[in-house]
Amino acid sequence: MIQDFKKFLSRGNVIEMAVGLIMALYFGAIVKSLVDHIIMPPIGLLLGNVDFSQLKIVLVKTSMEGGVEVPEVAISYGLFINTIITFLIVALCIFLIIKAYNKMKERMEKKKEEAAFVAPSKEETLLTEIRDLLKKQ
Repeated sequence: MIQDFKKFLSRGNVIEMAVGLIMALYFGAIVKSLVDHIIMPPIGLLLGNVDFSQLKIVLVKTSMEGGVEVPEVAISYGLFINTIITFLIVALCIFLIIKAYNKMKERMEKKKEEAAFVAPSKEETLLTEIRDLLKKQ
């Protein structure tokens, strides 16, 4: 079982998958920063100086009870809006990458098919012409 696990880890696919996951993690962080710090501030400004990260519905306010601070209970719908926008941007980027990959793959397959196509020999061409002439008679 340990040998199988070592074999599994030594395959190139596992390493590629790990690199892909790390890249995706940091890509997501970049997009989150883009949404939170670049996209949402101008949108908030256009909507009357609204900070989306601070939009929330307070259910229970912060209070002091018996010398203990009771934290606020709130529904932070502004953060949810930011998360939705982040998701949409990541989904669009993934869509564009997959679309480009599929187009590239299609071109490569077409080139392979063109390379695999072999022109008929002189004898085959001559026999085809003879056959066509005989069909006309």
